[in-house]
Amino acid sequence: MSRSNGAERAQRLNAAFDLLTQGHAVAQAAAMLTEEFGLSQRQAYRYLQEAQAIKRPVPVSAPSVAVTVKVPEDIATKLRVHAHATGSTIGDVVSRAVSALLARERRRG
Repeated sequence: MSRSNGAERAQRLNAAFDLLTQGHAVAQAAAMLTEEFGLSQRQAYRYLQEAQAIKRPVPVSAPSVAVTVKVPEDIATKLRVHAHATGSTIGDVVSRAVSALLARERRRG
C-alpha cells in the first residue's frame, strides 16, 4: 500500500476527529476508519491518537504542483531568509503572497 498524501492524511485525521467528537468509542471509531479508508487497525489507532490531541479539524489542502519562476537574486535571498525566520517553506510564503495578491485584485475588480 502506498503512503497517503497530505490531503488524504488530513481527511483521515478529520474523519477520526469527527468520530471521536460524535462520541464513538475508540475501538468502534478504529473499526469505522478501517472500513472507510481501507486502513490497518494499527494505522486507524494512530489517526485516532493524533485526533485526540487536536482541538479542531485540520485544513485539507489541494495537492501542490511545481512552478518554476525566475526572480532577481536579491528577492530570492530575502525570500529564503523570510521563510527560514518564520519556520515556513519558500513554497508556503509564495503561495500566501500570490493568494493575497489575487484576492486584492479580485476586490478591485
